[in-house]
Amino acid sequence: MPSRKFADGEVVMGRWPGSVLYYEVQVTSYDDVAHLYTVKYKDGTELALKESELRSQSSFKPRKSQSSSSSPSRRSSSRSRSRSRSPGRPAKGRRRSASQSREHKDDKKKTIQETSLALLVLVVFKPSENNTKRYNGEPESTEKNDTSCIILEQKVKPDMEIKRVLEQYSLRPRKDDKKKEEIYSERKTFVAVKSIEKAPSKTKELEFGGRIGTFMMIFLLPATVFYLLLMCKQDDPSLLNFPPLPPLESLWDGRVFGVFLLWFFLQAIFYLLPIGKVVEGLPLSNGRKLQYRINGFYAFILTAAAIGILLYFQFELHYLYDHFMQFAVSAAVFSLALSIYLYVRSLKAPEEELAPGGNSGYFIYDFFTGHELNPRIGSFDLKYFCELRPGLMGWVVINLAMLLAEMKIHNLSMPSLSMILVNSFQLLYVVDALWNEEAVLTTMDITHDGFGFMLAFGDLVWVPFVYSLQAFYLVGHPTTITWPVAAAITVLNCIGYYIFRSANSQKNNFRRNPADPKLANLKFIPTATGKGLLVTGWWGFVRHPNYLGDIIMALAWSLPCGFNHILPYFYVIYFICLLVHREARDEHHCKQKYGLAWERYCQRVPYRIFPYIY
Repeated sequence: MPSRKFADGEVVMGRWPGSVLYYEVQVTSYDDVAHLYTVKYKDGTELALKESELRSQSSFKPRKSQSSSSSPSRRSSSRSRSRSRSPGRPAKGRRRSASQSREHKDDKKKTIQETSLALLVLVVFKPSENNTKRYNGEPESTEKNDTSCIILEQKVKPDMEIKRVLEQYSLRPRKDDKKKEEIYSERKTFVAVKSIEKAPSKTKELEFGGRIGTFMMIFLLPATVFYLLLMCKQDDPSLLNFPPLPPLESLWDGRVFGVFLLWFFLQAIFYLLPIGKVVEGLPLSNGRKLQYRINGFYAFILTAAAIGILLYFQFELHYLYDHFMQFAVSAAVFSLALSIYLYVRSLKAPEEELAPGGNSGYFIYDFFTGHELNPRIGSFDLKYFCELRPGLMGWVVINLAMLLAEMKIHNLSMPSLSMILVNSFQLLYVVDALWNEEAVLTTMDITHDGFGFMLAFGDLVWVPFVYSLQAFYLVGHPTTITWPVAAAITVLNCIGYYIFRSANSQKNNFRRNPADPKLANLKFIPTATGKGLLVTGWWGFVRHPNYLGDIIMALAWSLPCGFNHILPYFYVIYFICLLVHREARDEHHCKQKYGLAWERYCQRVPYRIFPYIY
């Protein structure tokens, strides 16, 4: 095993990936397996670099004002001065000997070659405009400017840049063979540096328990869904009363699977309708922005109209309740088939389109977390479609089916108060998500996580069949609550919804237009990425106030089921675990992304989700 060259705590010069600039860094740790140094820049940014990307400080000599570390204004002024007088022309009244002239010409020739190559890299990649500020801890101008720079870099032709540099710094016409040789060498340098910049980094830190954890979750998640549904069918759904397993042949029904496919493709048709506005998502790693059609609320109205027509023609919607387990099995089979298709197609996807969290090189892990970030068939975005359409709207339809089943089984003229509360609360939640559909484009599911088994199973199976657990429970275990209790639960749900919606709106408005006069009262900590971290309003109360509102609402959804069994409270228990885990993922990513600014934010806002508790 090769010995390491730099020790922990040593201050060296580290190259920023994708550029030729070196900055002062401190070695924090060393990975003996991957042979990578973890280094920390002055602004708090932590990166993993190879030993070849690190140099001792003694190897760097002080440069003149035309070095790459000088400010853009100095470089531009230097370039403008060089156009007026050649850098090799002697001052007036100065004489040189023949030997000095020859030496000067040799040095001049070498300087021209080095200068043209350095300026080529600087002009094409423009590291000085953004990277230098980032290392110095200064905020970038705006996210929009960063994107425009990236797009400009992609459009620059290397041949034009080479020609411009050679014409600008040539002192006299060169021989054709030497010019071709220099252009060829510079082209090779351009391609090499560009390939380094575009090479995506492998996922080094595995989540969800790594390969073993993700392998177990592929089986554990479906087993949990089926266990919960079987428990709800029990007369005594206590944890110690394990339900008997039904015959395997009873779990599959071709007609049920056909109904599920009809539902899925009906939502796909609604998604493709040319109604609603088209917006752009956040910039990808290559600077490109994908377009999304925002028509989820219109699709919900069309779905409600379709359900109303079925009920008008006396379609028995409680068919869902009678075949609930078979629908869950059909959805699980479809999500597994979809996950296999997604992974196979991701093997041919360009590397820049792979998910940053699902590019580990391990089959099971990438299959579970999702290998490709935004898989699309033409303009049809599979992940974005599944995120809000078939599962979320299916949740509302299942709740309605449970309400009708309760009335039929118990011979009620109207649904119970508990069932009305559960349906109303969850309907409000779904309508709010579809009305504010554009906000989902900034979530971790869209920007970071790939589309694999985790999201496919979660969107198509977990959301509609686990989130509707309270309504399914109330059909077989009716619970009577008084009006004062119902009023108190309603107030609790309204508080949670107000925190959830106002916190998300505050964040989304600030992201869209930080200079909005309506947000002038909000204070924030600037970061090296150009974004600000809010330290007033809800985001100065706790770091994730939207999670706090979500948990309060989850509790309000479970309370109408009473306290006879813990089963209807599975959702709120699971949701707390989910959000605490997601908060930990957010903390890790934000610390890497924002560096010292995130540490200052954590000092200003010490509580993560629950004020004065956690």
